Amino acid sequence: MIALEFPPINEILRWKELFGSFNKISLIAIAAMLIGMTVFLLASRQDHRVAPRGVRNLAESTVDFIENGVVMQTMGRDGLGWTPFLLSLFVFIYLCNVPGIIPFLQMPATARMALPAALALLVWVVYNGAGIKHQGFGGYMKSVLFPPGVPKALYILITPIEFISAIIVRPFSLAVRLFANMLAGHILLVTFALLSEALFQAKDKILIPFGILPFFMLVFLTGFEVLVAFLQAYIFVILTAVYIGGAVHPEH
Repeated sequence: MIALEFPPINEILRWKELFGSFNKISLIAIAAMLIGMTVFLLASRQDHRVAPRGVRNLAESTVDFIENGVVMQTMGRDGLGWTPFLLSLFVFIYLCNVPGIIPFLQMPATARMALPAALALLVWVVYNGAGIKHQGFGGYMKSVLFPPGVPKALYILITPIEFISAIIVRPFSLAVRLFANMLAGHILLVTFALLSEALFQAKDKILIPFGILPFFMLVFLTGFEVLVAFLQAYIFVILTAVYIGGAVHPEH
């Protein structure tokens, strides 16, 4: 028999507070913010007259990625002014995702719904605010609720759908997509780690070699989660850019 005891789901999703209501999720989020700020502050202090190296090379590569891989692909050159916001969003989310594979932490901060929901709400405020600023409240609501090219008779059906999609579903889907993917990866890693441990410590010695199989799967999933951490940050940011671009330039 294998003594496999899966921990209560609350122990997987909620860490004990370090002090007061401050827990390790809060610690990861603050660390992500400080690390991101430190990288770009150090990069800004290097001599710009010489070829970039070290931390400045990393910072410039990240900026180029956001400009060319996100902004230019979704908003064009007119959207380059949004680079700092999108860059900050990408770096913060990625640094909150990565701790899911770091020993002793092994929990992405985005696997708790509060953080993805807060980020999605921020994005909701930003793209709606940008739309209202560029089109006026009436013009923005008209572009959202009454998309051009649709027969007027269909507005009875289209307008409620557009309202629910643009005002309600977008932020909800942003939050749930990030949260669900990071939580699923975290639970998979916990499951295979426990299965490997149980097989390696099995009383029946014949079962011990079988622990290699879930262990290899654990190693594979750990590497896969590195990719997922990047992809989820990228998807969140590129959708944000699409929403802002659509709000500022609805004709596109």
